[in-house]
Amino acid sequence: MEAKSSQLQIRVSPRQKREMSRRARAAGLSLSAWVLRRALPPKREELDQILRELRRSQAASYPLASLSDLLAGLDATGMATVLAEPPRPRLPQPLDALVAAMVEHTAWMKGVPVPRWAAETPPLEQPYFASSLASLRVHLLTHSPPAFRRRNLFVDTTVGGRV
Repeated sequence: MEAKSSQLQIRVSPRQKREMSRRARAAGLSLSAWVLRRALPPKREELDQILRELRRSQAASYPLASLSDLLAGLDATGMATVLAEPPRPRLPQPLDALVAAMVEHTAWMKGVPVPRWAAETPPLEQPYFASSLASLRVHLLTHSPPAFRRRNLFVDTTVGGRV
């Protein structure tokens, strides 16, 4: 955990402070810890760490599996909080398109709006197939979820699944 050496001061009304203090006590946290957790959710930090691993990894399958697990475990509120801002760091194609497709597919499964950054992520110029076997291409073309097909990605499994 990073050492805390700076302060942040905000102005709130007495009523707002009482309400925030009440919510912090109900969560079993100090007021500072409660505010910090709301502003910088731990799951967002986990997402950023996974994306850093994905960016530098030679084998993307492990970080993508971690991303799949993270997305599958988010509820509607978590989706809105953790995925409100674009990922940091941005990833090279096709990983950027793959992450956006995973986020869009998860949002669809959970019935929540797709984050704007994910909806605006452009498709790949050339199709990407999860397998190099020509005999599987028809299957991948017909079974990939819409969020993936829209980005020219053809995969066999998505968020929450394993092959």
